[in-house]
Amino acid sequence: MNGTSEAAGGQENPERRVRVVLVDDHRMFRTGVRAEIGRTEETGVEVVGEAADVDQAVTVITATRPEVVLLDVHLPGGGGVEVLRRCAPLMGAAENPVRFLALSVSDAAEDVIGVIRGGARGYVTKTITGTDLVDSVFRVQDGDAVFSPRLAGFVLDAFASTDAPPVDEDLDRLTQREREVLRLIARGYAYKEIAKQLFISVKTVESHVSAVLRKLQLSNRHELTRWATARRLV
Repeated sequence: MNGTSEAAGGQENPERRVRVVLVDDHRMFRTGVRAEIGRTEETGVEVVGEAADVDQAVTVITATRPEVVLLDVHLPGGGGVEVLRRCAPLMGAAENPVRFLALSVSDAAEDVIGVIRGGARGYVTKTITGTDLVDSVFRVQDGDAVFSPRLAGFVLDAFASTDAPPVDEDLDRLTQREREVLRLIARGYAYKEIAKQLFISVKTVESHVSAVLRKLQLSNRHELTRWATARRLV
């Protein structure tokens, strides 16, 4: 997430407050978001809880009943979609519903569509500034739908079609994290660049690539790139 210490300050109505839970499996990223937007007197955002996986998220959200949850798409234990599924009763509450805003490094159409179908009110990427993230949180609290500009088209296209998307059995063999690494490899990123972008080690990237090649029965990076391009994943 981009932004400076001044980026998230100064709401038009300083009396407004929104209670937020941060759900992301990277502790350093959660710490950065809390520091950026969680200065309540300046931003109106009160961070009331954090979670690093699906089980923790459901427990914390149920206990704190925040107005808004900032939800990563790729989480241990089933991903953001599983959190949404298990928190469906909270989203559907007649009074004080819990609303979800996806905040992810991924800009893949299937990730965006998946969490929106699951009930999230919006989807923004981690390149968002602190100012815009605070604004997005308050808009979601108000019931608005919020998207990073290029992502809105994915949702419009998906819901404009009455046909269900075809099932890709090969792609379904991959975990969400493996899909993310696959996409970045196919876009030409080096292992070190992928590791930095996903906040994981180079060794972990290598492990994911090996798993992808094995599951898809591919031999090398060139074949992997061609496979991803054919499926319009790049």
